[in-house]
Amino acid sequence: MAKMNYYEKRDILNRQRMAKYTEKLPDYCMDFFIGIENNTSTLTRYNYAMDLYIFYDYLSRFQFHKTIEEITLEDLDLLKSRNLEQYLSYLSYYEIDGKQYKNDEKGKARKLASLRSFFKYLFNHDMINSNVASKIETPKLHTKEIIRLEKDEVKRMMQTIENPTEFSPRQREYLKNNFERDNAIVTLFLGTGIRISELVGLNVESFDFSQNAFLVTRKGGNQTTLYFSKEVAMALKTWLEKRATLGLPEEENAMFISLQNKRISVRAVENLVKKYAQVASPLKKISPHKLRSTYGTNLYKETKDIYIVADVLGHKDVNTTKKHYAAISEDMRKNIAEIVKINS
Repeated sequence: MAKMNYYEKRDILNRQRMAKYTEKLPDYCMDFFIGIENNTSTLTRYNYAMDLYIFYDYLSRFQFHKTIEEITLEDLDLLKSRNLEQYLSYLSYYEIDGKQYKNDEKGKARKLASLRSFFKYLFNHDMINSNVASKIETPKLHTKEIIRLEKDEVKRMMQTIENPTEFSPRQREYLKNNFERDNAIVTLFLGTGIRISELVGLNVESFDFSQNAFLVTRKGGNQTTLYFSKEVAMALKTWLEKRATLGLPEEENAMFISLQNKRISVRAVENLVKKYAQVASPLKKISPHKLRSTYGTNLYKETKDIYIVADVLGHKDVNTTKKHYAAISEDMRKNIAEIVKINS
């Protein structure tokens, strides 16, 4: 039997996590998940399952006063627009399975999108008589400022990785032991703008140093070749030299390794980025995604081409890129203010 790769293992885990929710939902909900399987990722379906469970829990307790399993398609047909609007209001602060949660407009918008997809499927397959979810307006999303590192903050972060003097003696010893790996990870983020899930899924054979290129698996499973600079190549090669001394089993092909000598996790990468960033920029909450934003910002400033930025970052819709990097245009408008002379 062929060994499963990282993405296959991740899909199996997502299916298992999804099943914990779908088994609590009415049987007809499985028709929906089967119906969208060919056009969605396992992560999307897992998120849909969570969202539908929250919705059905609400209906069970506040709308129909029956168990989740007893809620029928006929019950869904009884719902009016105001019932879903009440549900969105409920999502601001709610309790489920003994735990309390809250949602801002972005969280509410995602949960409404899940309901729209669900009700659309049921309506298109003649399982309900009307699609009430299509009548609900998406919560207004407020544009947030792009959080990114400035040049001096990037410099401090890289210096902190190389010389972690801000940490305790015990922490310094630990960090110095992981310098080559951590330096390569942060350099790759800042030099290519890849997503954290893409970085964690990289294998040693994903890289071709003769071309300074690597193969990355994007969201949805598509693979793309990206290129990196000599600076990134140097950091990666230094890490590979260190990696070769770890005594890893031959079958372990993950590019980045944890202290347990296995593929590093998303959480571990998040923690190491946060740790160094807190020293370099204590007032900003820097995550791997913010390093991606830093790269995207710098690339847009250098190229002035939003389509190149969208392509390199792996955005399917250029409007997504425009939405995130439009604020940079303000800086450009300021810079050109003095270009046109009236009395020259």
